[in-house]
Amino acid sequence: MTLPKIVSAEEWQAARDELLIEEKAATRALDALAAKRRRLPMVEFRTDYVFDGAAGKADLLDLFDGRRQLIAYHFMLEPGGEACRGCSSFTDNIGNLAHLHARDTTFVLTSRAPLAEIESVRRRMGWTVPWYSTAGGADFNGDCGARIDQGFGLSVFLRDGDRAFRTYFTTSRGVDRIRPDFELLDLTPYGRQETWEDSPEGWPQTPPYGWWRYHDEYL
Repeated sequence: MTLPKIVSAEEWQAARDELLIEEKAATRALDALAAKRRRLPMVEFRTDYVFDGAAGKADLLDLFDGRRQLIAYHFMLEPGGEACRGCSSFTDNIGNLAHLHARDTTFVLTSRAPLAEIESVRRRMGWTVPWYSTAGGADFNGDCGARIDQGFGLSVFLRDGDRAFRTYFTTSRGVDRIRPDFELLDLTPYGRQETWEDSPEGWPQTPPYGWWRYHDEYL
């Protein structure tokens, strides 16, 4: 297997310092994007969706669980279908929600599959994050932009009394960037080891998505 170039400690530090300049510039650019994101306008969103959760029926306001902000991940699990492996690995990366709760923010998953199918996946995977079915009402995921033919997505809402407003939506690489496993792999010499990456000749690479498994399927 091809290896990175071996150099002296002094040469390594010089190369690391050079890259650090670019990393700091990227951090400042991300901070600037976040500042613009906080200044996005918002649109009022209907609240009469019917969700089915572990505690029973709920509407959109109930999903906030008494908090001001709501992040909803639109998980690809269709009725009678198989849980998306990408969505599953994303969910594996969700940590203790107490840190979000401390900033008045709730995080949930929503899927079109009936609650019984959701609970079957949840038990297998050992997840505790709140997960709601939208099978009993209007297509919440589709209305948010995560349509059946367009896959997953992540929406952000702000509550003001009995009104809910949508402030943000992202999908695809916008969701990738908040996954700790991908961010950690991006720090390693071989990266995510996928063919789309710009890596030196001879680096190990396989087609995107093909290596993803449920966490209990890796050997």
